[in-house]
Amino acid sequence: MLMKDLFDKIYKDKGPLGKWAEQAEGYFVFPKLEGEISNRMKFQGKEVVTWSVNDYLGLANHPEVRKVDAEAGAKYGSAYPMGARMMSGHTDLHEKLQKELAAFVHKEAAYLLNFGYQGMVSTIDALVSKEDVIVYDVDAHACIIDGVRLHLGQRFTYKHNDMESIEKNLMRAEKVAAKTGGGILLISEGVFGMRGEQGKLKEIVALKKKYNFRFFVDDAHGFGTLGKTGAGAGEEQGVQDEIDVYFATFAKSMASTGAFIAADEEIINYLKYNLRSQMFAKSLQMQLVEGALKRLDMIRTMPELKNKLWENVNALQGGLRERGFDLGTTQSCVTPVYLKGSIPEAMALVKDLRENHGIFCSIVVYPVIPKGLILLRLIPTASHTMEDINETLDAFSAIRERLENGTYKRLSAHVAAAMGE
Repeated sequence: MLMKDLFDKIYKDKGPLGKWAEQAEGYFVFPKLEGEISNRMKFQGKEVVTWSVNDYLGLANHPEVRKVDAEAGAKYGSAYPMGARMMSGHTDLHEKLQKELAAFVHKEAAYLLNFGYQGMVSTIDALVSKEDVIVYDVDAHACIIDGVRLHLGQRFTYKHNDMESIEKNLMRAEKVAAKTGGGILLISEGVFGMRGEQGKLKEIVALKKKYNFRFFVDDAHGFGTLGKTGAGAGEEQGVQDEIDVYFATFAKSMASTGAFIAADEEIINYLKYNLRSQMFAKSLQMQLVEGALKRLDMIRTMPELKNKLWENVNALQGGLRERGFDLGTTQSCVTPVYLKGSIPEAMALVKDLRENHGIFCSIVVYPVIPKGLILLRLIPTASHTMEDINETLDAFSAIRERLENGTYKRLSAHVAAAMGE
């Protein structure tokens, strides 16, 4: 067999999403939303109701948050502290934020991460050795999949949120672990960001009576939005104590950059010395740490933020369901609207929504979801208004009619032909 140039495959196949780059880039993918993060932003010079940002609690442009961010920037600049935590990037304020986060999510200790994605990858990597077995949801986020890929031992996926499949795979994992002398790590998400379902945390922790495993939960979308105090999906389901390692990001409810993990103190002390993405990369900047302390304080002391979020979630989801839209099985703020159609039809539909109705939401198609389905994902926030919601409901009724009567099929016929769809 002849050796090839490494880049040959890239020249021939741009991947399932890359093949649409010519038609999609700058509009459907890599669009430029401009202006302050808010319920209404500018897209290509036109005001649009924005349902694509995860600013759940409306903190991104809250005047109190902006004030603290600006003061912290003036005080520290964007460099301090330089270096990794272990070397020169550790401060009293980093420790203060960790203690407050741990208390908020009802854990003994927490550790700050400079970025959520790589923090998740490193945490999985640090928790397991080659004798151990990982059991994880087939719909897990990319950062979980990348973390699992680093694992040198066995791994099993279970059917999404399927308790029978979880149990079957725990049995398989126990057989392997009995031979290798290892343990089992089970990974779920608090909220699955595409479908909006909560992970079956309560049911999974009940399995600890039958099987010996540790439970790791990625609660990126649950933190700040679920639970009586906003402490996330574990609090919502009454099982926070049974989650062995809890992860949340600052990129959503906290409207910032960074993340944290929380667990028993001994586990956090171990991770502190073994998380490669934190040992060999820069510490979270001080202006972000000060900003996170302010945001956490607001989440703790201003329940009206979460109340307003859920008022908007219920109005939007209720209105869509009343109009007969399929929202799947969402149990969170994430609002997926499922429609039937091809990728070219989806492109025509989204263009109509943005150009003629002034509605900007994210579009998800194959290979993320099955072929022939279009998923429009809306993220309600505390900063949306009833006017935004009513305009959106009217727009969705109009686009469904055009999808069903073949308008988008006709409008997209030339794209479909060109792409062989």
